[in-house]
Amino acid sequence: MGDAKLTVPAALYWQSRLLKSTAGLWQRLANLETSVVADELAAVQVKAPIYVTSLARAGTTIVTELLNQHPDTTSHQYSDFPWVWTPYWRNYLRQRSQIAKPETSERAHKDRIMISADSPEAAEEIIWSYFFKNSHIPEVSNVLDQHTSKPAFEKFYAEHQRKLLLVRKASRYLAKGNYNISRLAYIHKLYPDAKFIIPVRNPVNHIASLAKQHQFFNQAAKVVPRVGEQLQLAGHWEFGPGRKAANFGDNLATAEINAAWECGDEITGWAMLWNNTYKHLLKQLAAQPELTKACHLFRYEDLCLNSKQITNEIISHCDLASEPFTEIAEQFCRKLSLPDYYQPEFSQAELETINTICGETANRLGY
Repeated sequence: MGDAKLTVPAALYWQSRLLKSTAGLWQRLANLETSVVADELAAVQVKAPIYVTSLARAGTTIVTELLNQHPDTTSHQYSDFPWVWTPYWRNYLRQRSQIAKPETSERAHKDRIMISADSPEAAEEIIWSYFFKNSHIPEVSNVLDQHTSKPAFEKFYAEHQRKLLLVRKASRYLAKGNYNISRLAYIHKLYPDAKFIIPVRNPVNHIASLAKQHQFFNQAAKVVPRVGEQLQLAGHWEFGPGRKAANFGDNLATAEINAAWECGDEITGWAMLWNNTYKHLLKQLAAQPELTKACHLFRYEDLCLNSKQITNEIISHCDLASEPFTEIAEQFCRKLSLPDYYQPEFSQAELETINTICGETANRLGY
């Protein structure tokens, strides 16, 4: 499993806890920030925001990194956490105090992806979780759809995006968020011109990656207990001691996943989560043609093996100008390859379990 000795800086940990416990205060400070920059903000609109989402370990990070390099886009960054609530003030001060280019290092997942403080990150989950208290409760549906309405959140969220666009001098908001796959219809209702980028992955390799990552963070949390809590403070419930299965509107199916995990049947649990995730996705798309048009699905394996074509399709779907981006996209494509630092090690019985649970949905996704 590699080195599980992760560290959580004390300052980051205590700041994260502070902001979690005082979220109501920070919401009010965010509203104050909005009023202070109201004149500048008046000319900024959220147009065709881009959402990269899927089940974790499907390739959302590398796709977000590509799109984040386009001159028109901006996303939350690692440096925004935990001070997510006040994006304008946070970035205004950072831009004026930053001297050296941030150092890069392999991210905590130990999966070859190099990051810096400027790398895109799924920081907005903190805001979603604050306004929607059931976001990560497995016993109730986590789905937000076209019938969802929460005016307080919708106003705050739009203002939040506009402030980030303003301070970063960008025209397109970009968000990576694995949990947004349960919110596609709601986001599309809020932003009918939104673009959704959704990678999918072969269930065998995908489940192997999920299981590997969970084991890695569990081991790390045994050495440094803060690791598990920090994942939760950052809005990540996919792996580690606090792992929770997303509920896509089927309480029984979600309970079965958790029951499998509790009795140590990791592969069955992951297979059911994989199937539930993409079955829910396909169900949404079948019921809403306009949402289907807004989504671009592609296979992670095709991104790695036929990088140029898939990258061009992504850029085209997002309505991003390709000319100023050609060289960056080509450099990105040259770095892509299928993971070679681990291989699935499933028994024949486990492979049969995965095929039995995921086979029909996998076929619908082209596998």
